[in-house]
Amino acid sequence: MEQVAAKSEVIEKLRKDILSLQGFRVPTDSQKVHFGLGPIEAAFPNGVFPTGAVHEFLSDNTENAAATTGFMAGLLSRTMQRGGFCVWLSSKRTVFPAALKFFGVEPERVIFIDVRNEKDLLWMVEEALKCQALAAVVGELQEVNLTESRRLQLAVEQSRVTGLLHRHNPRNANTIAAVSRWKISSLPSNPGEDLPGMGFYRWHVELLKVRNGEPGSWQVQWISGHFEHILKPEIVVPEINLLQTA
Repeated sequence: MEQVAAKSEVIEKLRKDILSLQGFRVPTDSQKVHFGLGPIEAAFPNGVFPTGAVHEFLSDNTENAAATTGFMAGLLSRTMQRGGFCVWLSSKRTVFPAALKFFGVEPERVIFIDVRNEKDLLWMVEEALKCQALAAVVGELQEVNLTESRRLQLAVEQSRVTGLLHRHNPRNANTIAAVSRWKISSLPSNPGEDLPGMGFYRWHVELLKVRNGEPGSWQVQWISGHFEHILKPEIVVPEINLLQTA
């Protein structure tokens, strides 16, 4: 029994070492950030949304780009809940800073930098990811290759800053060195009973790729300052009595 236990400890240590080399680090209890993503977090190694890593988001039209921005804002609110600032870099920024408050992000804690040149934008994202004083970096860019993304991943492995890359309508959805790839699309809102106007934000969340995890798709909404998993209604198939005659 002791030998079996010793082997299990060695295997567990090797697993953690491999995950660490691939950009995943098991957070301590004091470092854990609870994102409230429910079953989505179970898709990641250790059942925890990886902070201190680079995540990639793809959107193919304006509507989904807006949905992606909202979902990322929800992630930012959890990433920044213990303090720190965020740098938001973009060449074509469309986010309205004051609207971030709806997702629990104080706009004064976000530094917006608008860059005209795409190459300069990528360089600035890399430099921002190296800054340990930041909690997160959002980079809205179109193209990034594997070599460039590896530099971004190496930067966060040293600084432990969380990077969110939003690639709007890229010419080539090539593989990059991010721990995950997401696609977010909007869903019709549900205002609820006796509530006028627009309801809570809802998204169809697709985790297309995740390193050492399980991809999947879910429906999520933002309500009362947190994510909430939407349970899909069960489809009830009526029973047919083949023996019944008209």
